[in-house]
Amino acid sequence: MRRMILTALAVPVAVGLAVGGYQVGRLDLVPGLGPAAASEKRQASEPARPASERVLYFRHPDQPEYAAEPRRTGDGRDFRAVYAGQDVEPEDPAAPANATVAAQPTAGSPRRILYYRNPMGLPDTSPVPKKDSMGMDYIPVYEGEDQDGSTVRVALGRIQTTGVRSEPVARRELVRPVRAPSMIQLDERRVSVVALRAEAFIDQVEDVTTGDRVRRGQPLLRLYSPEVVAAGAQYVSALGIPAGISGATADGARRRLENLGVPPQLLAEIERTRRIPQSFVWPAPRDGVVLVRNVSDGMRMPAGEILFRLADLSVVWAVADLPERELGSLALGQRVEVRPRGLPGRSFAGRIDLIYPQLNTETRTARVRVELPNPGGVLLPGMYAEAEIASGGGGPVVAVPNSAVIDSGTRQVVIVDLGEGRFEPKEVRLGRRGGGFVEIRDGVVEGDRVVVAANFLIDAESNLRAALRGLATAAGEESK
Repeated sequence: MRRMILTALAVPVAVGLAVGGYQVGRLDLVPGLGPAAASEKRQASEPARPASERVLYFRHPDQPEYAAEPRRTGDGRDFRAVYAGQDVEPEDPAAPANATVAAQPTAGSPRRILYYRNPMGLPDTSPVPKKDSMGMDYIPVYEGEDQDGSTVRVALGRIQTTGVRSEPVARRELVRPVRAPSMIQLDERRVSVVALRAEAFIDQVEDVTTGDRVRRGQPLLRLYSPEVVAAGAQYVSALGIPAGISGATADGARRRLENLGVPPQLLAEIERTRRIPQSFVWPAPRDGVVLVRNVSDGMRMPAGEILFRLADLSVVWAVADLPERELGSLALGQRVEVRPRGLPGRSFAGRIDLIYPQLNTETRTARVRVELPNPGGVLLPGMYAEAEIASGGGGPVVAVPNSAVIDSGTRQVVIVDLGEGRFEPKEVRLGRRGGGFVEIRDGVVEGDRVVVAANFLIDAESNLRAALRGLATAAGEESK
């Protein structure tokens, strides 16, 4: 019984001692125990910093939180000390601790301090040493560090984390597509009409209707013409007279038939048979499509009346209307892609054949004629299409990607990559654009490397340095 009582009393006592020991360790009431002691042991195990290095400020081990004096986190960890050599690029974990040692003046070659800059990178300078609101010392800027005011230095670690990327300047052919509505039209040079030069009577029209395709020499109709028959009889008569006596007469009679538009096949038949037929066949003058038929059997056709109109569709025109501002980028022979609306997914390649010499005063557009091969005759006159003209040309020019140019509206700047984290902004003069590139007429040359990604960050750094130099100059003049 006595043993049971002692056991019951011992359990609460053990629990109390355990809880009290935990609180003592947590609150660091006894030296050598708790997180503070562990932190001190960790600091003691770390390699000691040289006594010459200054502590600029203290930083939270995990979060972007700073303090001018030593502090501890909510869970009892110490803030990490940031030394003067570590403040070159806080964002660059690869920056060595002695990165600014070269910037410090040595006993053998002392350098003059130009001014002091804000340790946190703010645009605030001082001609004399001072501290900021957090108690951190301003960092001295020595003579020689600020000689090249146009060059910006960025740590390699920051270049990688911010995605800065550069490309070499090269010579490129700038091509900018210009799109315009167009319409398919007949090639005026490939349109023919069938007409008579003498009065005639139509005996028979062949089975040819509007829209039919005909071949060169294919019969279109059979007709009788009194004037042609009379001229043919005279020619037959002249052919019967011995040569040398009436050679001039035969030649004149033949020429009269030619002037009446008699087909060569009929002349050959007269010369072969020595007789003139009462009616003859009139053939198609070329391959093409029948656009117009104005004749029927038994009609009397006066001289000059159009019987048929034929068009060769093997080549057609695409006439496009372009804005007036695009005239300077057009030239004869430029390649054009034409995409008819009635043939989705198909495109036809051609070249500019003519730039019409006048503008449409109402729409302020210029007309451009594109000659297009028409295999299979699928392009029909009157079709709507979209013409895409590859404007540009003129040979390769020095060009950079559009993303490399920082355009403020009043000036254009590119960031030149000098290597080893050094960058220099340069003002440039731009030219033509096309294909995602812009011509550089002055400012950089072929072979220079320019920043094409994250260049706005470097430009902001450059403007900050310029502001710091301006403030330092003003402060120096006031101190005098």
